[in-house]
Amino acid sequence: MRLIRARQSVDPAIVVVQPTLLSAVKLAVSLAGFEADKEIYGALGIDAGHWSRILRGDAHFPLDKLSALMDLCGNEAPLLWLTHNRGYDIASLRKRETEMERRCRELQEQLDVERHRSRVLAEAINGRMS
Repeated sequence: MRLIRARQSVDPAIVVVQPTLLSAVKLAVSLAGFEADKEIYGALGIDAGHWSRILRGDAHFPLDKLSALMDLCGNEAPLLWLTHNRGYDIASLRKRETEMERRCRELQEQLDVERHRSRVLAEAINGRMS
């Protein structure tokens, strides 16, 4: 069973001062508050020795595991760092709406319209009865 931390927002000011992607990876792990490195490298399928070399800067973090790391840690510090490092404005980023979120938003908008119609109708009826 893989532990995944609850989503947490990360202050961009903390991310942009990180000098390297490795620093951003370490920040993500630190913010997640894991009790032991084994929780991380084990869940990601990274060898313990390789993980130690990654943390020392003697090996590279496997980029194909970056999304899994961010899911595991519950934050996207490495993504934010990469975005900033490539010259993009972190503040203008927003997640795309999933199909379920889009459907929920549309239903909420329909409900809001119906509630408004209901209020207007109730006011019209109450106005006539007075």
